[in-house]
Amino acid sequence: MELTVVAALRQELDGLFLPLETAYNEPENAYVRFRGQFVCAPVDCYDELRRRFERHGYTPLLREEGRETVLIAMPAVFAPRASGWVMSLILFVLTVFSTLFVGATYHDDFTGQNLLREIWLGWPFTLSLLAILGTHEMGHYVAARYHGAAVTLPYFIPFPFSLIGTMGAVIRLNAPLKNRRALLDMGAAGPLAGMAVAIPVLLYGLATSEVGPAPVGAVYVQEGNSILYALFKLLIFGRWLPADGLDVQLNMVAWAGWVGLLVTALNLIPLGQLDGGHVLYTLLGRRAALVFWPIVLGLLALALMYNVSLWAVWAILLFFLGRQYAVPLDDVTRLDRPRLLIAVFTLILFFLIFMPNPLQLVQ
Repeated sequence: MELTVVAALRQELDGLFLPLETAYNEPENAYVRFRGQFVCAPVDCYDELRRRFERHGYTPLLREEGRETVLIAMPAVFAPRASGWVMSLILFVLTVFSTLFVGATYHDDFTGQNLLREIWLGWPFTLSLLAILGTHEMGHYVAARYHGAAVTLPYFIPFPFSLIGTMGAVIRLNAPLKNRRALLDMGAAGPLAGMAVAIPVLLYGLATSEVGPAPVGAVYVQEGNSILYALFKLLIFGRWLPADGLDVQLNMVAWAGWVGLLVTALNLIPLGQLDGGHVLYTLLGRRAALVFWPIVLGLLALALMYNVSLWAVWAILLFFLGRQYAVPLDDVTRLDRPRLLIAVFTLILFFLIFMPNPLQLVQ
């Protein structure tokens, strides 16, 4: 590394960071490490610091090592290309039809003899479910764009041969977020926005559903309870359900609302790149990794206890994918008080909507 580059970076620190020690490696494009202290709060001057470093092809990383703040100049500049909307639109249209098909199969008038005509019977399910999932993903998107992050449009995943017609939707960050506050905003905005739609959808669906006996002599799928879902049924029907051979017979809208709770709970598992993992990292930093084994083993225990293959699949996926967290560029700035309360509330919401036994076959 040329000393002129190091000198130029040190000069860019003027008025922002007081370097007490500089370290770098000889190979070209190596990282440069500055130990010292900020002249101003990092949250207030990081944008200016980043602008200065990017002129030289570097991005500043802020890290804590013990009680010291370390400024690392990374030899890269994030300039991702804008994501195309064509694939997002195609996948959305396919998901509309896959959820229409699944929703139509729940209608009493569905025969399967004229699919082009009967598929539209599933519109209440499609409208309700995609409103929940779409609002969830747009919550992520709007929060990310608010912080100037490069993010793709939502990609919906059609899956017609399933109970809900889709595998949800995802967006992809094309560059790290600025700090923990931005990470919390993006991570929590999706679940909270989705729940703002899922709750009224579920309440309306329950209010328009009937309570009756379970089908006799037939095997059927029974949805599981979470604390919040059980309380909603108590609110609407005045009793705990299922009980005494009776349960609510979910219509399409109620089913979509229940699915919205389940999908949100899955996303809020506090591990790795999931929304819950983002939220937990903003609170605990690298100590969030301490929950890895308790969560993976807990999911395996639920899989054995309730014979639920879903938790076994999630345990395996998270074993391989749940170790990496989205570390922001500025990992020094802490959450302010309003965001701290939002983070705690979001994790409490996870426990309220988590379903230990989400689906079971009952005869």
